[in-house]
Amino acid sequence: MAEVEKLKQLQLQREALKKRGEQKVKETEKKRTEESVQTVCPECGSRQLVHDYERAELVCQNCGLVLDEEFIDRGPEWRAFDHDQRMKRSRVGAPMTFTIHDKGLSTMIDWRNRDSYGRAISSKNRAQLYRLRKWQRRIRVSNATERNLAFALSELDRMASALGLPRNVRETAAVVYRDAVDKNLIRGRSIEGVAAAALYAACRQCSVPRTLDEIAEVSRVSRKEIGRTYRFISRELGLKLLPTSPIDYVPRFCSGLNLKGEVQSRAVEILRQAGERELTSGRGPTGVAAAAIYISSILGGERRTQREVAEVAGVTEVTIRNRYKELAEKLDIEIIL
Repeated sequence: MAEVEKLKQLQLQREALKKRGEQKVKETEKKRTEESVQTVCPECGSRQLVHDYERAELVCQNCGLVLDEEFIDRGPEWRAFDHDQRMKRSRVGAPMTFTIHDKGLSTMIDWRNRDSYGRAISSKNRAQLYRLRKWQRRIRVSNATERNLAFALSELDRMASALGLPRNVRETAAVVYRDAVDKNLIRGRSIEGVAAAALYAACRQCSVPRTLDEIAEVSRVSRKEIGRTYRFISRELGLKLLPTSPIDYVPRFCSGLNLKGEVQSRAVEILRQAGERELTSGRGPTGVAAAAIYISSILGGERRTQREVAEVAGVTEVTIRNRYKELAEKLDIEIIL
């Protein structure tokens, strides 16, 4: 019974920490908005404001007016010159993240049998610590909702890692999935399908586009189901996503083909001209981007075959052939094969 009481206390502490963390985030955002208002000098209208940390003043660099004084330095009082020193002297945990079901605010009992001073724990107390550790791990996911959320977010992280997506895309995908859970859009659909659709939406929101075929390769559901679920959640959540631009695909395709920056710049310029003449509307962005790269590689003297470009872009050679002929004809580009 004593252990159950301890576990209940731990759970209450965890909920209190969650609420405290959310309150701190709101207070920080409020302070930022208040600070962002004072960005113009009232005397001369200059925006060149400098923080003088020695005198704790906010000074206009143009006329010298002191806008604020005696402000608090919220940074650490210690100095660190490398990563190890920074980690040793830091007294806070990891930042809050949406990619973990409890937002990373839960407590954790370390597996090393040492106390906060680094001293070894006696054998008499190790059995009790082991039981506490086991129950702590179990109550971290307390109900079915948290268990499903933990599974979905781990699936999101797995797919994002397989696609090599950056951190901001993972955070955005986690937020989209949480919004879908809050609006009860998961009922009747597979968790993997909604997670894959959320990742596809996050890629488009963050301008790091991935095709449905690429998402389907790393997920456990079909391309058709991902597309259907994506259309459903984007309609229900009111996600206003613009059509993907072919220019967004150019850096990744050029990197896969080992092409120089000049070829990439020329391909982007071709796509800009094609966009101005509305040659890209109604056509797949990957096919148009692949055709522009094919033309640019020939003009830049780094010729790549249609098959090589098609393999990297994930389209057929016929698509590249049709698109590059259209671009060359409409933009008056002379190509010597």
